[in-house]
Amino acid sequence: MSGVDWGLVVLLNGSIVAYGFYLSRGVTESTDWFLAGRRLPWWMVGLSLYATAIDSSDLVADSGGTYALGLGVCMINWVGVVGGWALAAFFVVMPMYRAGMYTNAEYLEARFGALVRVICVFVQVQYRTLVLGLIATAAFLTLSIITGWEDFAAWGVVGGLAVLASIYTALGGLRSVAVTDALQFGVMTLAGLLIWFLLWGQVGGWSGIAERLNTHESGLAVQMLEMGNDRVEVEDVSANSLEEVGRKLLLGGEFDAEQGTITRRTPGWLVALAFVIIGIAYAVVNHTQSMRMFAARSEWDLQMSVVVAGVVLIAMTFFNLSIGVMGRALYPEQSALPGATQDAIYPFMVSQFDIIGLQGIVVAGILAAALSTYDSIGSTLSALLTRDVYARFLVRDRDDRHYLRVGQWLTPVIIASSFLYVPFLLEGGMLFFYIDLTSAFVIPLLTLFLMGTMTRVHRCSGTVGLVVGTLYGVMRLCAPLVVEHFGVAILPGALVDSYIAYPFSMVLTSLTMVLVSFFKGWEVRGFALGEQYQEQSPWLRASQSAVRELAQVPSAESTTSLPAYLAVGALAVGCALSFVVFW
Repeated sequence: MSGVDWGLVVLLNGSIVAYGFYLSRGVTESTDWFLAGRRLPWWMVGLSLYATAIDSSDLVADSGGTYALGLGVCMINWVGVVGGWALAAFFVVMPMYRAGMYTNAEYLEARFGALVRVICVFVQVQYRTLVLGLIATAAFLTLSIITGWEDFAAWGVVGGLAVLASIYTALGGLRSVAVTDALQFGVMTLAGLLIWFLLWGQVGGWSGIAERLNTHESGLAVQMLEMGNDRVEVEDVSANSLEEVGRKLLLGGEFDAEQGTITRRTPGWLVALAFVIIGIAYAVVNHTQSMRMFAARSEWDLQMSVVVAGVVLIAMTFFNLSIGVMGRALYPEQSALPGATQDAIYPFMVSQFDIIGLQGIVVAGILAAALSTYDSIGSTLSALLTRDVYARFLVRDRDDRHYLRVGQWLTPVIIASSFLYVPFLLEGGMLFFYIDLTSAFVIPLLTLFLMGTMTRVHRCSGTVGLVVGTLYGVMRLCAPLVVEHFGVAILPGALVDSYIAYPFSMVLTSLTMVLVSFFKGWEVRGFALGEQYQEQSPWLRASQSAVRELAQVPSAESTTSLPAYLAVGALAVGCALSFVVFW
């Protein structure tokens, strides 16, 4: 990279970080730090939702995912996240917002008990620090491939980014994060569009992509460009003994003795269903999303924010993720990529353009995306640990300044801990690693949020359902290791499949909750939190009251159904793209 490129990186990101430090001045109360004083307008909340959803791991890891799987990955955002945002804004988050809550884990105690609240916190810590690890790995790959730096230098810059995000987030909280997210959105968008149009011209448009893919492998264009195809995995077992092959077949699949392969096939509709659930889980369970909605200045702003986020996400998902498909057309042999990993495709293609300023803008976009999510997840997990564990159970009666300082100090600790995932992620296939872990722990929580807000299941059913759903997830993760070492199938082969795990986990958890409710009884009709819920410790109760006092009197604008119509329209566009245009 040239001096001009580095100048752009420093100018674009340095100015945003500096502004983040500027905004951190005067944050002295927990209401400001955790919820930005509930003063954020709809457009800022919406852009912050998008900037948090699309980080450097999406640009790099998801491009690697589309390089391997094709455009079907887009369905996660087009239907799953957009639909999940709508569910959250109009059903799941709204009772929490009205009750003056700070975290979505707080809701789970009100609905299902204190144990579920704590479990929710630690699942989210695991889930979101994994994403921070994805971001660090994506930024490292980008720097090492585009700049040609040694690993030590590239990791030094990634570590510096984490430190910068930790500092201005710890000082300014959600107010600094939301504003810088909106600014980083512009840098991310510019970078993504520039590289997309250059690659589009190089590959020869849609027809050129299809022609190149089919030249490499007959039928590959259909597999990559259409979403409704079955997912086929072929494992070479020609070097394995018959006993080893027999063990592998316990995990499902068909053995072809002549070819020496085991083929596992997942129907296209099941892959699509899993992708949709992944997206919904991200939008509903992930407190980086609900925290921003809690900071909206009114209910109307909260609901309108998901329309802004959804429209931008639908457009930019196509531009960002189709880069992986163009990469497959240009470089079909994964072994030719740096490190022979699919996750290298995005930075590798950028490195092939010798245009002054281009690499600088793209690197600036990757780093802006990393910063926007570092700060978001750092502040979110800090809020969860401070309010839902520390203040709720450990230190219950200190002043507001004490808890503010705890939240600030936890931020860098959380960001630093995410680097523990990096050795696993460097092995390649970051998206697949993410898919495996989220199905085990996040989906049971998603089921609790949906069942809690939309049904009258008994209060104690939450704990039982969560335990059963998580137990299945852990057994599914362990099943391949048990088969390999002991030759014992602890689950039927079909239930080990990564894609079937998503709907099965939801069904298993919800059925468990329903069965418990049949024996224990159902909650009274019309059960809702509303303003009746009161926190259990003095500071939590006082801060909850402070948020309720910030509630605005509903205006004529806030009573309109416009956000609902627009949200349904955005979801309809996502469904049309997924199930009609590209199906």
